[in-house]
Amino acid sequence: MKVRELELKGLKLIELDSYPDTRGFFIERFIAPKFKELGLFTDFIQDNHSRSLPGVIRGLHYQYDPPQNKLVGVIRGKVWDVCVDLRSTSPTFGKYFAIELSDQNGRLLWIPFGFAHGFCTLGEEPADVFYKVDSLYNPKTSLGICWNDPELKIPWPVKNPIVSKADAELPTLDTFKEKLTHHFA
Repeated sequence: MKVRELELKGLKLIELDSYPDTRGFFIERFIAPKFKELGLFTDFIQDNHSRSLPGVIRGLHYQYDPPQNKLVGVIRGKVWDVCVDLRSTSPTFGKYFAIELSDQNGRLLWIPFGFAHGFCTLGEEPADVFYKVDSLYNPKTSLGICWNDPELKIPWPVKNPIVSKADAELPTLDTFKEKLTHHFA
C-alpha cells in the first residue's frame, strides 16, 4: 500500500496492492492497523454503496455538521472522481482535483472534511462506488455545489450527462462563498 499527498492539501491517494492470478485478483481495501501505521484515519462508522449507470454525474456534495470525512473507492466499473476545496482559508480554495478510480486500478481517495465530492460514471457499464464515512448523514447540513459551475470549469468527461433534479438545482460556488467561509474556515 502506498499513500500519496495530492496537490490539494489533505487529499490523499491510496494505492492498494493487488494480487492478480488466473482467477482474477484479490485486494485488501481496508486494514485498520495498516491505515493507522500510515497515519490514515480509521474511525469509520458507516459504509455507503451507490450504483450509477453510464453517463451519470453525482455531486458535488458536502456535509458540514457533523463534518464528514470519506474514503472512496470503486468496486465495479470506473468513475472520474472529483473533489473541490471549499476551505476558505486554503490557498487552493475553489480548485478541483480529479482522478479515475476503478475496480481494476486499486486506488482509494481519502477526502477530508472541507471538500465537495462528486463523480461521473465512465464507460458503458454501471459503476459501484463504495465509501466509508466517519459521521452519519445529516440532511439538514448536507449541501452541494452545482456540477457544472461556470467558475469551477470542471471538464466532465461525459456527453449529455444524467443528473438528478436535486443535483441540477444546486447553487454555484459564488452563491455559497459566504456560507462556506462559516462552515469550512
